[in-house]
Parts: sequence; structure tokens; C-alpha cells
Amino acid sequence: MQILFHDDCLVAVNKPAGLLVHRSAVDRRETRFAMQLVRDQIGRRVYPVHRLDRPTSGVLLFALDTDTARQVSGQFCAGAVGKTYLAVVRGYTDEAALIDYPLQEQQDRMTDARADPDKPAQPALTGYRRLATVELAYPVGRYAGARYSLLEVKPKTGRKHQIRRHLKHIFHPVVGDTTHGDGKHNRLFRDRLDCHRLLLAATRLELSHPQTGAALRIEAPLQGDFQNLIQRLGWSEVPVTAG
Repeated sequence: MQILFHDDCLVAVNKPAGLLVHRSAVDRRETRFAMQLVRDQIGRRVYPVHRLDRPTSGVLLFALDTDTARQVSGQFCAGAVGKTYLAVVRGYTDEAALIDYPLQEQQDRMTDARADPDKPAQPALTGYRRLATVELAYPVGRYAGARYSLLEVKPKTGRKHQIRRHLKHIFHPVVGDTTHGDGKHNRLFRDRLDCHRLLLAATRLELSHPQTGAALRIEAPLQGDFQNLIQRLGWSEVPVTAG
């Protein structure tokens, strides 16, 4: 995998869509995981400090020792890490907004067996700004055309599937989301644009270096399939890494 940052205590890679971060009951038949691939690539044991959903691509950070893992995980838990994503969503969104909508803990019978089913909804905040829009001349349902927005998304909390659930909540689901999305628009992108992935990517992480305290900014370029889709929609000149 593409290494974005590597020093004595941290390594960050550009995780491709479809790759699990670590071994999971989500897919017991899977044999490739980001943790093992990075470990083999750099020849050192790695420790996860956050997670990305399997279909999400982008910046994935690992610690190289337990003390660093504890410190960096603490930054994530305290909301001290800046996280930036790029998303393509259905419809024209507002120019910018803050989604403040508590999320109930999602239960997964395979991976969350010990989770409390009666746990109250937890506070969840997601900010976004619209970077571009497009209308495609393809009929969807009762509409003659289909509208989409390109968003820069900044989650302020870290709930499970937070971005995908929040964007569904405001009726602008992420294109390609088979769990929280719109099947009609997902099919349009598959059939008309040959796009077979979730259009959500973690493009930037900002945190304090665990040893020096210096500001650390790690950015990931879009995967080829996502970048090609951006170009096909006429957004190739949009400054997706600005801000």
C-alpha cells in the first residue's frame, strides 16, 4: 500500500476501498487485512488507533508501539484529531451545515455481541461544506435527471458509520452506500458510470505528533477509481484538498 507517513512511532497508509482494517467476524473468509499488509510491508508490528469502514478508502494511521497507540487513541477519543473526508451524495445540499443528530449504537450480531442494546443515543456532530454540484441527464424514478453534490465532510465525533448515517438523515446519502444509501442512484452509478464503490474517502488527518507535540498533517490522494469518477462528473478542477 502507498505509505503516506512513516517515522519511529507512526505509519500512515492510503487504504483502498474494500479492505478490512483487521481480521473480523464481518467476513471470516477474508485473508487480506490492512494491519497484516502494513506489518509485512515495513517489517514491524503495527497497532490500530482508529478505524475506517471497509468500503471507505483513505488515510489509515497505525502506531508502532503500545505507548504511542495509547497516546494517539486518546487524541481520537478526546476529539483532538481533525478528520476530513470527501463524499459524493445524492441531491443538492446546503452550501454548508453542521449536522447535530445523536446516533443510537448500531448492533452487529457478529461483532458487537457485548454491546449494550439499551445504551442511549450518543451525541454526534458532522460538519460539511459543498464543493461542487452536477446534474446528470439520466432519469431516476419519477425525475428526468439526477443531481449530486461533492462535499468536504468533517466529523467532530466518531460514532459508527457516522458520516453515512448523518448524510442519510438529511436525505443526502452517500452514493454507493449499500447499507444507508439509495439503491436507484447506486445502480445509476454502476450502470452508467461504471462506479462500483462507496464514494467516501478519508483525505486528511491532523493531530499532534505523540513524541514532539508538533502539528502533523497527513493527506491521501484519491484512489484511481474515485479520481476518474470526479473527472467524469466535471469536477477535476475542484480543489478537493484545500482548507
